[in-house]
Amino acid sequence: MAVDPPRSVVLNYDQEQQRLTVKLVEPDKLAPLLAGLFEVPILLDDFDFRLDDEFARRLGVAMLNAIALGHPDIKQYMSVTQKPIDRE
Repeated sequence: MAVDPPRSVVLNYDQEQQRLTVKLVEPDKLAPLLAGLFEVPILLDDFDFRLDDEFARRLGVAMLNAIALGHPDIKQYMSVTQKPIDRE
């Protein structure tokens, strides 16, 4: 089975076209652009190494909130739960 090389994911909001785009880029090519930028680590240990539906939902909400910092107009489209959803 062929395995793709490692990729970083770039999520961008195009305000003019009102769309989100996802781009895959080789980490080595992206590294010089990211040097010295603000970084928010997400420690898998904090989530018991469970990349489940709730983790994915929270990650998505965090990404939308980060985009909304620079594009507050996108908030009008967001109707997401900000806090973790209690699963019983």
